[in-house]
Amino acid sequence: MIALVALLLAAVNLRLAVTSVGPVLDEIRGGLGMSSTIAGLLTSVPVVCFAAVGLSAPRLARRFGSSRVILVGLVVLAAGLAIRPFAPGTALFLLLSLVALAGIAVVNVLLPSVVKDRFPDKVGSTTGLYTVALNVGATTAAAATVPLTEHAFGGDWRIGLACWAVVAVLAVPSWLPLAREPFAPPAEVKSDELVRVSRHPVAWALAVYFGMQSTSAYVIIGWLPQIYRDAGISAEQAGLLFALTSFLGVPLGFGLSALAGRVRSQSWIAVGLGVFGLAGYGGLWWDPAAAPWLWATFLGIVNTAFPLVLTLIALRGRTPGRVVKLSAFAQSVGYIIAIPGPFLVGALHDATDGWRAPLTLVLCLIVPQIVAGWFAGRDRQV
Repeated sequence: MIALVALLLAAVNLRLAVTSVGPVLDEIRGGLGMSSTIAGLLTSVPVVCFAAVGLSAPRLARRFGSSRVILVGLVVLAAGLAIRPFAPGTALFLLLSLVALAGIAVVNVLLPSVVKDRFPDKVGSTTGLYTVALNVGATTAAAATVPLTEHAFGGDWRIGLACWAVVAVLAVPSWLPLAREPFAPPAEVKSDELVRVSRHPVAWALAVYFGMQSTSAYVIIGWLPQIYRDAGISAEQAGLLFALTSFLGVPLGFGLSALAGRVRSQSWIAVGLGVFGLAGYGGLWWDPAAAPWLWATFLGIVNTAFPLVLTLIALRGRTPGRVVKLSAFAQSVGYIIAIPGPFLVGALHDATDGWRAPLTLVLCLIVPQIVAGWFAGRDRQV
């Protein structure tokens, strides 16, 4: 029970640093003098950090134990969230964002191995529970940042962002008992295992699928509220529409992960999610204001590709040690693949002064997501 509570509290924090930014991106840009292109870089910072830091997670876990590394990651996250909003300029804001996101990165990689290790017979349902917690955190930050900023903190977006550090602080005590447990490196985790994982086609399918769904997710996180606001929708309603995409991950993420854990192949699930992505982005391309709640619903459904790929990582690894390596490879390589996406969306928006060219790019990227999801979903193990 302690492990499950700790797992859920950690998961709540995995997107707070990211989803709290989008609804007040205009205010951040105004306060820091940030261009759309640099704002695109800000939306790319998470994937850069997750790719770079994520590769170090297996080595740290092998030396200190996953629970201890996750504990430190949460402390680092809390510090970054508390300090970042008060940065006087863009460069320091980006740097402190990296600090917060570095804490998230190691937790991202290691939680699937915690599931495999402590809940080996309930991988799908446990992954579903922690992705529900993740989406609750993401939804709350997306929906509440603007109201908190405007009504509780007198329009001060800096305090509106900093307040989410409290949530990270609350997660720390639950990991203290787990971090005190005796730790011995598992025998099957060897220094060359990452190389062997990288030679397996399933690992590459997972990495590409992770990269494509991350590109889609971070375009939604970074730009969806702005797309709606530019279409004439109010900032508060845009935040609620964005929150809907995260909220749908609560019931759908749990159900999808539980279903994926019960069937031998998850290929058709991945394909179905991709079709909803085409519909959602296609609707935004046509007219964001025509049916904003419908487009947000479709995008919320395609966003459940994230709990699906986490479940696939846990299912495809034969042992907890192998899951750590597979998680590090798939997430780090996947985030490297995803790095250009949010930045290109911002650059294309600057160049064309509209959203159709950026959304055309995202629509094209859904196709390789569908193909990679088909291969990642086949019943194979690493």
